[in-house]
Amino acid sequence: MVIIILEKVPRTVRGDLSRWMIELKTGVFIGTMSALVRDKLWDKCIKSLKDGCVLQIWTTNNEQGYDMRHHGELSMDVVNFDGLNLIR
Repeated sequence: MVIIILEKVPRTVRGDLSRWMIELKTGVFIGTMSALVRDKLWDKCIKSLKDGCVLQIWTTNNEQGYDMRHHGELSMDVVNFDGLNLIR
């Protein structure tokens, strides 16, 4: 499962993501896809990003059961605390 949260991005980015994922709320997308598609969508979001930001969370085999990455200035802080990803 993959979750992507967008803030202040062009509408075209949301349109591109809606082909692969369901938009639960404005700027919040969820879907199931391969790692290749996940990475391609990440690259597409980064290239289209101007002053906004993107946060991507996906399931993986680690202690937390998920991993995340972000690009741009989020309205929240993502902190790595001893290998645990936390949002402050």
